[in-house]
Amino acid sequence: MELIKSETYHNLARAFAGECQAHIRYMFIEYGAKKEGHKSLAAVIDKISYNEFNHARMFYTFLQQASTEDIDNVDIMAGYPFREKWDVLENLRLAAEDENQEATEVYPAYRDKALEEGFPEIAKLFDDIIKVEESHREIFLELYDQMKNNTLYKKDKPVVWRCADCGYESTGEEAWDECPVCKAKRGAVVLHLKSTEQK
Repeated sequence: MELIKSETYHNLARAFAGECQAHIRYMFIEYGAKKEGHKSLAAVIDKISYNEFNHARMFYTFLQQASTEDIDNVDIMAGYPFREKWDVLENLRLAAEDENQEATEVYPAYRDKALEEGFPEIAKLFDDIIKVEESHREIFLELYDQMKNNTLYKKDKPVVWRCADCGYESTGEEAWDECPVCKAKRGAVVLHLKSTEQK
């Protein structure tokens, strides 16, 4: 089967559109986090947003390989979420839900269709991205939980807190309000996330 005549081709276009939208939605969350003074939280979101950009790039690469001619339009009837508001905490929860849907419903179906239609490389791409989206879900859930429970900058036991701006470190159960070296606000403290520290 030719890729351009397959359902997989349309799924790639849907996935491309979804990843582009996720990239922008996460930039909105990053913007909100920065606005609220959570510089390090914004940096974590920025990395995830960049991951989504690269997912879109890989889907786009396969789309471009489907034809030597210009591709003017692809009808991609699909639904996309527009639930996020200007509330960082709620947006973290919603982002985790969106990542979960991609990882457990959308991309597994696209992967299976690609295998059925004879596109193992595309199926592998979907399978690999499923694993990344699962990781994103865990990060968003952990950020949501820590922000909700006021444990972004406070822990049950002493940990090493590091300033992302100047590198100053101190050990304690709670991060400083202002870095004693460079005077960066608390939001510049590097966050402790189990989902990223174990990797």
